[in-house]
Amino acid sequence: MDKAKYIIEWLKSYAERAKSTGFVVGISGGIDSALTSVLCAETAEKVILVNMPIRQTAAEYGRAQKHIDDLLRRYKNVSSHELDLTGVFSTFEKIMPFNIEENKLAMANSRSRLRMTTLYAVAQANGCLVAGTGNKVEDFGVGFFTKYGDGGVDLSPIADLYKSEVFEMARKMGVIDEILSAKPTDGLWADGRSDEDQIGATYPELEWAMEYLKLDRREDLSERQKEVIEIYKRFNSANQHKMKPIPVCTFPESN
Repeated sequence: MDKAKYIIEWLKSYAERAKSTGFVVGISGGIDSALTSVLCAETAEKVILVNMPIRQTAAEYGRAQKHIDDLLRRYKNVSSHELDLTGVFSTFEKIMPFNIEENKLAMANSRSRLRMTTLYAVAQANGCLVAGTGNKVEDFGVGFFTKYGDGGVDLSPIADLYKSEVFEMARKMGVIDEILSAKPTDGLWADGRSDEDQIGATYPELEWAMEYLKLDRREDLSERQKEVIEIYKRFNSANQHKMKPIPVCTFPESN
């Protein structure tokens, strides 16, 4: 199966059923948003790319803009906006009723949620769908995304692809070298920390753990493999609230 062609046809079919005019994609400078935006562009539907810097590192911002410029050159159906949210975020910080320096994760996730709100405003104004950029490990393995942030989307084109598959497909689809060679990062921290820095394991290691546990294997493991299994289990357990439907208090049926 040509997975890229399958995703492109799936996107086209979904947009038609939803009576949508196209897709909006937030561009971070990372591999996932890069591949998602190329796949959307290949549908020939309208695609709006949105760069939403909030105190981004120069490297992250540069990769995002270079990718946008590349797609604007390659596809006539692609347009873009740069919406600098730094000022909005700074105002948001000032009204928080807690010490933002002591609650950095809350503020990092707020960056993602502010971007989600922005994407939906652009999407609704243009009759488009917000295309998600999460991959299989992030969305269904370790839950490495922001609830109601980058997890708030209309559809998820690459959520059944492992990160290694994302890189392979992105390479075939002509994603720029700067993004292909960059360390994966969520772009939510001023120091530009990578996903591996935050999780403690690489994506290939997490993919191995996800498959190992799914197949319920029983074999001798190295100390590092045991450590990766524990990292995976810890994130998977802690983030179940993101990956499962919202709990609903339902009343028992009356007899």
